[in-house]
Amino acid sequence: MTISSTARFSDRVENYIRYRPGYPPEVLDLLRAECGLQPSHIVADIASGTGMFTRLLLENGNSVFAVEPNAEMRESGVHQLESYKRLVSRAGTAEETTLGAASVDFVTAAQAAHWFDLPRARAEFVRILRPGGWCVLIWNERLTSSTAFLREYEQLLLTYGTDYEEVRHEKTTAMIQQFFEPAPCQERVFSLRQHFDYAGAAGRLLSSSYAPLEGHPKYAPMMQELQRIFRAHNVDGRVEFEYKTQVYYGHL
Repeated sequence: MTISSTARFSDRVENYIRYRPGYPPEVLDLLRAECGLQPSHIVADIASGTGMFTRLLLENGNSVFAVEPNAEMRESGVHQLESYKRLVSRAGTAEETTLGAASVDFVTAAQAAHWFDLPRARAEFVRILRPGGWCVLIWNERLTSSTAFLREYEQLLLTYGTDYEEVRHEKTTAMIQQFFEPAPCQERVFSLRQHFDYAGAAGRLLSSSYAPLEGHPKYAPMMQELQRIFRAHNVDGRVEFEYKTQVYYGHL
């Protein structure tokens, strides 16, 4: 994780908390059934951000090391999850977690691995995992063409996003099999939806690191275009974002 990648969300924390999608509870059902996840297992949640996936693990009863390099997101996560006594927050990266060798049973990374230096992250995960431990990589992938609204929203990002095409995480998911090799990797997909009024749609847009913020020359025309497509496609004052939640899991 580079300095620039770890700092990308510093000025988007509030929108990230309010408007980013969470994760389907079926993900934990999958980990229990396929990986034997139990409340007694210790988990390292890497690039934990504001703690969206961390919360599911804590609610499952797990002790969790939430490893996050961005100070603003890490502090927000600690605040959001302060009632959970099994949380330990760490300032670290995927490549240098600060955790001890063979100290955790699971390593998870939700909506994050596309920022990692994958070879170095893999070596670090191998180091901190106990023998037989599991690695779980998760993404909410927004659908881009299933509805007229989502097709126009995708074009908005292509037109106004600062580096949207360069940082799309789909480029990393193509390398997942290589990341897990020589061990096999399993994949499961779940559905997820969000419904927003205009303010919510704007917050969802501005939570993305590639969306220009106020003061950038592309900001005003981008927001005008968002207003246009919202007016064109809302139903009863709301639009729908559709996702597929992709879960990759295996040993390293």
